[in-house]
Formats: sequence, structure tokens, C-alpha cells
Amino acid sequence: MQLTVRGLLVVLVAAPLIAVAAWLPAALWVAGGWLLFVAAFLIADAWLMPATHAWQLVRRHDARLSLAAQNLITVQVELFTRAGRGGQPVAIWLRDTPPPTFHLDRGEPLLTGMVTPGSSCSLTYHVWPPRRGDYAFGDLYLRWASPLGLLRRQARFAAAGPVKVYPNLIEVRKYDLLLRRNRLWELGLRSTRLLGAGNEFERLRDYTPDDEYRRINWMATARRGKPISVEYETERSQNIYVLLDVGRMMRSPVGDVAKMDYAINAVLLLAYVAAQKGDRIALLTFADRVLTYVAPRSGKIQFHRLLEQLYAVQGEGVEPDYGVVFSEFAARQHKRGLALVFTDLTGSVTTEALVTQMARLRRQHLPLLVTVADPTVNRLATAPITDSDSLYTRTVAERMLGERRLTLDQLRRQGVQTLDVPADELSVAVINRYLAMKERLLI
Repeated sequence: MQLTVRGLLVVLVAAPLIAVAAWLPAALWVAGGWLLFVAAFLIADAWLMPATHAWQLVRRHDARLSLAAQNLITVQVELFTRAGRGGQPVAIWLRDTPPPTFHLDRGEPLLTGMVTPGSSCSLTYHVWPPRRGDYAFGDLYLRWASPLGLLRRQARFAAAGPVKVYPNLIEVRKYDLLLRRNRLWELGLRSTRLLGAGNEFERLRDYTPDDEYRRINWMATARRGKPISVEYETERSQNIYVLLDVGRMMRSPVGDVAKMDYAINAVLLLAYVAAQKGDRIALLTFADRVLTYVAPRSGKIQFHRLLEQLYAVQGEGVEPDYGVVFSEFAARQHKRGLALVFTDLTGSVTTEALVTQMARLRRQHLPLLVTVADPTVNRLATAPITDSDSLYTRTVAERMLGERRLTLDQLRRQGVQTLDVPADELSVAVINRYLAMKERLLI
């Protein structure tokens, strides 16, 4: 228990009286009386304060936190009815101890609030984990004020517990929610209804401005008194193969998050959307060899299988061997499908091998090369030149971008589709390209 600033100021009122006592002895008696009066108030204020055992603190969050996303953390603070001898609200200050590598939305998680005896309040903040894996929260520290605001008490509450950081499940939940509301445009998806190519009736739904007029069902429109569109679907149960590079360059960060983890988030969302569309999806992770392989299957069980697999993916500090990996993939899969290869082109010494293997892959499958554009290189390539160092840096960055463009152009000329987007746009761009290919019956 400690004095607050208010309590200290009240006590210090006696100081000038004690000083005046050197010339006016009666002032010493006044100071003594004031201190006795303040002591009585402090005792009463301390007696009215809730005791430590009167509090109950519980931290709540998702069982699986999401990588590179804002995760809500809620701490419920409850004060028992008979805890405080007074009934007025109690001011509280709460400090949580999240894993030290997590980024916080407002620096330190120092939260404030008011709690009335017999009730509870919820204090919230957000954490942003930059890596997948197993972590642990620490204990909670609560400080509360006395009714008169003269004293504060602080206590530590046991709340330590493990937490797992998975690929971005928040985007998956957001996609599912917006899909139900026909508002996927808020996520940046241009088209998720595979219309125009399919002939199989799926359902009737309300007309939206981007629907073609020929999709309007006039009989249903007349019955319901508002425009109703027909939704069709294209062929289901197509094969989607994901080849994920976890080699040296994919471990390089964009900001605080590795390129590999951005790719993993995109693969997870793709797996969920593909499961919704009835497609079979497979996963192969590789570096200088094939590391893991999940055979193509459909449904939500496959999504959860891939989720656990992606959670456990670890990067390798070696260059990818595209020849070995693509040969093993060809031996495993003969049925045509969309093959998405997530890899990196920046600074790689195996670019020529990648171009050769992607061209060979086109003979059996529809290949799509997905790469993460590095905003740092783009920024350095346009930075102003002020001295010889900045000139050298800009020259190297421009050369890297030029080599990257030449490689992508070479792939396109050989019939390989490419997707090169910034890290924060990767997931949405991959889904849009997948849906566009599916709608045009390219798969």
C-alpha cells in the first residue's frame, strides 16, 4: 500500500506549520493535530479499500492467435459485493504481460477502468504476433485506489498460460462472415461468385449492382417484388496444388514478418476458399528437398489438416532445388490441376532452374508463380541520390528489380502465369486470381 499524490499533498500540509513553529510554538500543536486528523482519514480510507482476495481477474483470447494480425485480448476484472465497505466505483489500473516479441497496439498494455463492488468490467487491448509458434502470457498486475483517493494498493494475480500463434485465422473468419452477408468486396475480393461459365444452378439471391441483367430471374422477381438473381457454379472437385518454398530467401523479412509467413497466410485462406468451392487442395513444402506433403482432398477436414501442417512449417537456410522438388511432385501427381508455386526471386542463384521447371510444369498443369514484392527494394530503387553510397544502393536496387521483371516476363512468354504483389496484398490477390482462373475454366 502506498500514498497517492493526493495523499502525499494532504500530509505535506503539515510541513509549513512545522516550519512556522520556530517562531510560533502553537503552530506545532496545529501541525500535530492535522497529522492525527490525516492519520485517521488514512486508516478509514485503508479500511474501506477492497482487499486483494476481493478481486478476480480472468484473461480471455482465442485459443489460436493469428500471425501478423491484430488479436483481441480481454481481461475481465470482477470485484465481489462485500469486498469494499463502500459502494462507490473503484478506479483500477491493470498491467498485462504478453510475450515480449508481440507488438502491442498502444505500446505498454496499461489499462484503466472503474469497477463497482458486485460487478465487473472488461479491459481490452490488441497484440500483433510476428512469428508462429508456442508462447506464454505472464501474470496480471492490478492496482486500485481507495475511496478517498489517498492510497493505492497493488497485487499480482496468477494468470500465466500458454498460447499458440497460428497462420492468420482472422482473415478466414472475416471471409466467412462477409461471404454470408454478400459483402466480400470489403475484403478486397472482386468476384467470388463463379458466374458466367458454369451452368449448374446453385441458388437464388438478391440482385447486386455488379450482376449481369441476364442473371435476373424474372419469375422470382415478380413473386418477391424485388430483383432476384440466379447464381450458378462451375465444375467442382478440381485439383489445387500448392508448392511452398521455405528456403533461405523466403525467410527474409518484410517488416517484422518473414515472406514465408505471408505466403503461409495466403495458402491458408486459399485452402479455406477452395474447400468452400468443393475443390481438392494439396500442399507440398520444400527447400533443397521435399519436406512435407499432404495429398489432395476436399472439405473442412482437409482445411484443418493443412492448418496444423502450416502451423508447424519451419524455414530452411538453404537454396531451393527446383529440379529435385518438381521431379518428385511430377511423380506424385499426374492429374491436371492449378499448381501455385510460392517462392522468391530476389537474390536467388537458382532463377534459371526455376524458369526451366515452371515451363516443364506447364505441360501437365496450369502453373502460377506467386512471389512477394519487397517494398524496401522498391523504395531504394526510387530513393534520391545524395552521395556515392546512395548512388550505389539505388543502382543495386534498380538492377534487382530489372532482373526480377525479366524473369517474370520470360515466364509469361512461356505460358506461365505470374503474380507479384506486396506482402500485405498477397492473400487477397491469390484468392482473386484463383477465382478468376476457375471462372474462366482455365483449371
